[in-house]
Amino acid sequence: MEPMKTVIANQPGGPSVMSLTDTEPLTPGPDDIVVDVHACGVNYIDTYQRSGTYSVDFPFTPGLEGAGTVSAVGRAVSSAAVGDRVAWAFTPRSYAEQVILNEHDLYAVPDDITLETAAAMMLQGLTAHFLSASTYPLAPGDTALVHAGAGGVGLLLTQLAVARGARVITTVSNDVKAEQSRAAGADAVIRYDTFSSIADELPAAVRDLTDGIGVNVVYDGVGAATFDGSLGSLAERGTLALFGGASGQVPPVDLQRLNHGGSLFVTRPSMVHHLRTAEERAWRANELFDAVRSGQLHVRIDGRYALADAPATHEALESRRTMGKTVLTVDGPNAR
Repeated sequence: MEPMKTVIANQPGGPSVMSLTDTEPLTPGPDDIVVDVHACGVNYIDTYQRSGTYSVDFPFTPGLEGAGTVSAVGRAVSSAAVGDRVAWAFTPRSYAEQVILNEHDLYAVPDDITLETAAAMMLQGLTAHFLSASTYPLAPGDTALVHAGAGGVGLLLTQLAVARGARVITTVSNDVKAEQSRAAGADAVIRYDTFSSIADELPAAVRDLTDGIGVNVVYDGVGAATFDGSLGSLAERGTLALFGGASGQVPPVDLQRLNHGGSLFVTRPSMVHHLRTAEERAWRANELFDAVRSGQLHVRIDGRYALADAPATHEALESRRTMGKTVLTVDGPNAR
């Protein structure tokens, strides 16, 4: 059998620690599903793990999300068969020509959804779904502030929020991103790159757009740089959903700030806690696929790279040069 290609980082560090390496093809255990990868999604969590910000064991292969075709199944598997088109959202070592899935992270891809679209939407789409439908369930009349409105999660979250009847205000860093955010349905876009102090100027800008009230919820995946401004932008009894730390992790917070801000709520949700049952996983994935099929949700893919170019994708992501979604596409002996 020919070796398969896998992206491996032998130690924590910058993007250059990753390289494409020959590894042994995968064989399934009794409960395993081997998938030939068509494309895998690139996400901020991949950079946190590669850099050592999140603790992982090295040598390390990044990647949690992708889509492809089942090539082998273990004898105890009943939920998949060879030839099935599938996607996943939380399976480690996805920057490779093959991955091993378990039945709990297997999503059947409808025939009218491309594998590339499925690969691009799973982790960020499921994140946007649980944020808007569960962490703070948006309803008509709500106003939400979405940071990084032209990013992968931001574009999807904006569209899902608008579909639920909410008004959306976003933050972006340049004119091109502002245009993309408005195209996704943002009612107003704030250019935070013009601020000398996000903590002071962002709340003022938000209150100018909300008749002095503030927003019901802030969805914040940026973290340290925006946290204070996010708190200051909330209406009384508003919710700050901190779901990432692209600018760094938020330091410990004096809880009295929540009292002084108006009985505020702060939560740090993770996707793993929102995909606990087969029914919940199916509900979220099917709503996303239905939204794509109906045209209600557009999955924007702005970067397509080969596996060997994984370092360049991380450099682009960490420098905030990306919009929409970046994917690694597989073109090798195991590709389908």
